[in-house]
Amino acid sequence: MKIQWGRLLVLLVALQLAMAALAQSPPSSRNSTRIWRTLTGNAPVVIARGGFSGLFPDSSTFAFDFPNSLNLPRPISWCDVQLTKDGKGVCLPSLLLDNCTNIQEIYQTGKKTYTVNGEILTGWFSIDFTIEQLVNNVTLIQGIFTRTNAFDATGSILPVEYVGTQTQAPGFWLNIQHDIFFRQHNLSMRSYVISVSRQMVVDYISSPDVAFLSSIGARFKGSKTKLVFRFLEVDAVEPLTNQSYGSLLKNLTFVKTFASGILVPKDYIWPTNSDNYLEPHSAVVRDAHKEGLEAYAYGFSNDVPLSHNYSYDPLAECLNYIDNGEFSVDGVLTDFPVTASEAVGCFSHVNPNTSDKGKPLVISHNGASGIYADSTDLAYRQAVSDGADVIDCNVQMTKDGTPICLGSIDLQADTTASSSFINRSTTITDIQMTAGIFSFDLSWAEIQSLQPVIQSPASRGNGLIRNPAYVNQGKFMTLSDFLTFGKENSISGILIRIEYAAYLAEKRGLGVIDTVITALHDAGYDNQMRQQVMIQSTDSSVLTAFKQKTKYKIVYEVENAISGVQNMAIDDLKGFADAVAVRRSSLFSFHGSFIEASTNVVKTLHLNNLDVYVFVLRNEFTFLAFDFFADPTVEIHNYVQGVNVDGLITEFPRTARSYMRNTCYNASKSKYNVPLIVPRGLLQVADPSALPPADAPAPLLKVPDVVEPPLPPVAAKVPSSSPGTGSAPGSSPANNGQMRACGTLLSLAFLLLLWSTSLVFLG
Repeated sequence: MKIQWGRLLVLLVALQLAMAALAQSPPSSRNSTRIWRTLTGNAPVVIARGGFSGLFPDSSTFAFDFPNSLNLPRPISWCDVQLTKDGKGVCLPSLLLDNCTNIQEIYQTGKKTYTVNGEILTGWFSIDFTIEQLVNNVTLIQGIFTRTNAFDATGSILPVEYVGTQTQAPGFWLNIQHDIFFRQHNLSMRSYVISVSRQMVVDYISSPDVAFLSSIGARFKGSKTKLVFRFLEVDAVEPLTNQSYGSLLKNLTFVKTFASGILVPKDYIWPTNSDNYLEPHSAVVRDAHKEGLEAYAYGFSNDVPLSHNYSYDPLAECLNYIDNGEFSVDGVLTDFPVTASEAVGCFSHVNPNTSDKGKPLVISHNGASGIYADSTDLAYRQAVSDGADVIDCNVQMTKDGTPICLGSIDLQADTTASSSFINRSTTITDIQMTAGIFSFDLSWAEIQSLQPVIQSPASRGNGLIRNPAYVNQGKFMTLSDFLTFGKENSISGILIRIEYAAYLAEKRGLGVIDTVITALHDAGYDNQMRQQVMIQSTDSSVLTAFKQKTKYKIVYEVENAISGVQNMAIDDLKGFADAVAVRRSSLFSFHGSFIEASTNVVKTLHLNNLDVYVFVLRNEFTFLAFDFFADPTVEIHNYVQGVNVDGLITEFPRTARSYMRNTCYNASKSKYNVPLIVPRGLLQVADPSALPPADAPAPLLKVPDVVEPPLPPVAAKVPSSSPGTGSAPGSSPANNGQMRACGTLLSLAFLLLLWSTSLVFLG
């Protein structure tokens, strides 16, 4: 009964997703003439390990059913077979049931100790319980603690026969991991597998044991069932041959005698070095294909640190195995089948020169700051190379009045200033409540002496650091350098972001607005139509000043999350803005890490002829709602096709550009679609007790939020926040030279006085 109830719930979610897919895809399909470099020339298969185990408990009804609700190539269901005391098979990812079920709560005295492949294991084992005891009383839980437990205890343990006949997958894969252990306890995995194959179609059977695969070879000879030899770690020893798996990999002719394919860890194919960067690919796939063996890869998961070469984009990793121009694996085994299915159905064989004009703008955030340090020459070059339409400069002012591009006014965030200028640290509550080393307290020459620092906002001790080999690489750029760079490259435009203009004018004597206007004019941006200039700020008074003095596109940035926009606020916005930049949480509201609702913010602003840009997009899975499946491409799709934004402000322009070129982008011509999420789709099947309290709704954007007081005039004098290092109080940049000259004359006069006094004293 538990099985049927869980199936009913997940089918409800599946129906909602199917309706969303129908809304974006017509019944006609696209003819494709793709050439795959697999052994057969067919598209590689996607194998869902325990179903969608990256989200739901492994081998649960939810996990097996959910991928089939998506309008993508459907994955094969993978079942890790464990045998019960009465010789029945169940799908469970581990011999130790306490790793993936609540069995220790149900059978508290069932704990045992056994030796498995020479290793002593203690816990609850399937061989000590009948199938009735397990299926009727025990429920599944998420076995990986870094994943959500919101779906724990929502499904029962499933018999192998149920999974093979009821989950509607296009194929069924049985993995036999511990045949020797079961034989030691008088249970025959061979007999069970042969029995199951008489009841249903088993498409694949894999095992790391040569003896097991050899023992069933005669039974499946000439059938459609493929026997696949699973390789374990290179140094692990295969029990029958007493050879390491690394040695067996060099003798694929032998493997061909009992298997039709191999299943290898992904790093057998693309190894990584000690710093987690890719090394050249191996010849494993090519060698397997030469022997007539299919080659499958396993170990794919979106929510673990990937090689730094992939910039936390799991889709890029998958494509590197199936569409690299040299070879393709015949299938990938993954915890997140949606990503691999996207790769096969929508992102392979894409012409990199495909035009995507008219689609949402890809706007960099401090350049490609997910790959290189914020606002450096390397970050900007990478952004252009990765296909950004618009590159951005967050303008900061130095002590000597030089406008530069830097992500933060506090140099501690993006540079090594703390190690060089800690004596300049001060607290300025007009800017932030914590102490900082601010750009306006250092000269441009002093800032150039610093090194940039790559920010890793998702790290927090979990290893999600960005591109460590280049953590201090790159050069800072002045606004003038940035503008020249922009004109020299094929981009649609530039975006200039300005903050703290009022403080800089009133307290520092730095007129950032006029400085920026002059720089743009001097660089020739007033007299060319090829590239658009955008000015962005959270301060409406800044934008009003630009509106009055220039013809640039004005972008109002809404600093905090909102749930909607008050009508009177829209009237004010239309008076000075052409576009509005909003946070991601202004488009979708959340309960915990689940999407609870979508807002009407984009629709409302569009009705008033205001473009909408969403910020800041990041690839790391810790920034993504569970509904996006730890896949930044799914998030992008839901902003573009779901709520219809006009621009994506991102630290990883390559991921956004790749999405824009996918073959499923045009719904009228595509057979498949990247999934559109259904708000509350996952929440309705989640356990409420596993969720945090719901957040209060975000407020509406109102008139007081939009309207700022007029900017103060630029002060005539500049006070110093760091005595002995800054300008004298009350001075302005224009008077600094005169004051320094006067100071020098006074010092000389004082020295002459001392000298004459000393002469009198000595005389």
